[in-house]
Amino acid sequence: MVNRIIIAELKKWATDSSRKPLVLRGARQVGKTTLVHAFAKNFKQYIYLNLELEDDRLPFERFSKIETLIEEVFFIKNKSLAYKEQTLIFIDEIQEVPEALNLLRYFLEFFPNIPVIAAGSMLETLFNNQISFPVGRVEFKVLRPLSFAEFLDGLGETTAIEAIHKIPLPAFAFEKLMSLFHTYALIGGMPEVVKNYIQNKDLVALGKIYDALIASYMDDVEKYAHSAAQTEHIRYVIRTAFSLAGTRIKFEGFGNSTYRSRDVGEALRTLEKAMVLQLVFPSTDVDLPLLPDIKKSPKLQVLDTGMVNYFVGIQKEIIGSADLNQVYKGKMLEHLVGQELLAPQYEALSSLSFWVREKKTSTAEVDFIYKFDGKLIPIEVKAGAEGKLKSLHWFMDTAPHNMAVRFYAGALMISECTSTNLGRKYYLLNLPYFLASKIEAYLEWFQQEVAKK
Repeated sequence: MVNRIIIAELKKWATDSSRKPLVLRGARQVGKTTLVHAFAKNFKQYIYLNLELEDDRLPFERFSKIETLIEEVFFIKNKSLAYKEQTLIFIDEIQEVPEALNLLRYFLEFFPNIPVIAAGSMLETLFNNQISFPVGRVEFKVLRPLSFAEFLDGLGETTAIEAIHKIPLPAFAFEKLMSLFHTYALIGGMPEVVKNYIQNKDLVALGKIYDALIASYMDDVEKYAHSAAQTEHIRYVIRTAFSLAGTRIKFEGFGNSTYRSRDVGEALRTLEKAMVLQLVFPSTDVDLPLLPDIKKSPKLQVLDTGMVNYFVGIQKEIIGSADLNQVYKGKMLEHLVGQELLAPQYEALSSLSFWVREKKTSTAEVDFIYKFDGKLIPIEVKAGAEGKLKSLHWFMDTAPHNMAVRFYAGALMISECTSTNLGRKYYLLNLPYFLASKIEAYLEWFQQEVAKK
């Protein structure tokens, strides 16, 4: 069992006096059920209901009132009602009984002291005029693939974990963490893949797991699609998305297909709801509010970089690389940094953003922009000298602050830069790319260091 960092968020939820039933979202196979089983150890009693099972489903299908439902689930699971407020109830695969999600409101209204977690896939597609989503009656958290820090925990690399959480990073830890991150970059963060690697250290054996994961998403298409044509579109988008991960896409003719923009857009948005991928739209802003421009071409961020590496066949290239910026024209590392930036973000609306400047005379694109302390911080994933970061210079020319970030294969340092356009001075935080998931802590440290200068 890998210790998931989101457990701390679940503990905060459990002790919150205004707690609502929690809906845990995330793509299939990211470890939602395993996570809640581990979290349940913090309670006196635990009731696990899997609505794919007929006996567990029945109380929800014949629901008449919430009091009877509570009594029945405690009875069939042989748990004492005397400890109901110290009992975690987990309703898994809740999509199998769409009405069950709407019933969560009654837990809040009549039994707010009973902690309830629900999980399922494609919840947004379940509702119609007869079944409404319990807006305002539930809260959400999102579980994603394992981060690098969680991967280290799974490997039992205790000293590496201590080093990665120490701000700033001790210089002596650089080489070991870089080597471990390259292994993480190779296999990704899907729990089953990581578990198999930890147990066997056999990269070849992971192929069948990647195949099974991708096949499971393909098999789910029938649950998402509303017609045979949409099934075909979604299947094509799944197969193609891994090859286009980390690149800007157009809906019309997606992946050299003949499909219409509308059909591809519906397929992409369906898979986005299933959290298999994310459409990352650009912004032209250098200051808050951050407003993505949905009229411009988005980047495609898929669930897991390890699956991308396997699908496009670049695993051998990663094994022999000293700098991941040189692999797959830098797209693989940029995609992985995006995955790491998302890893510690557990809110339902968490997303990535990037910046563009598109004019007839010149264009510029910054890999990511990150909201921090009322600022939009530009982030580049680039090798080479600071002076060659032309898009970053364009951003900093008009930014209302003097902080920028670059992830690369070098040592941690802060450098003073001058933009090549207007000659504006700013500070660049150069971070080893294995620290991407620690961006929030490093920005706090960076801001303090800049204030001293």
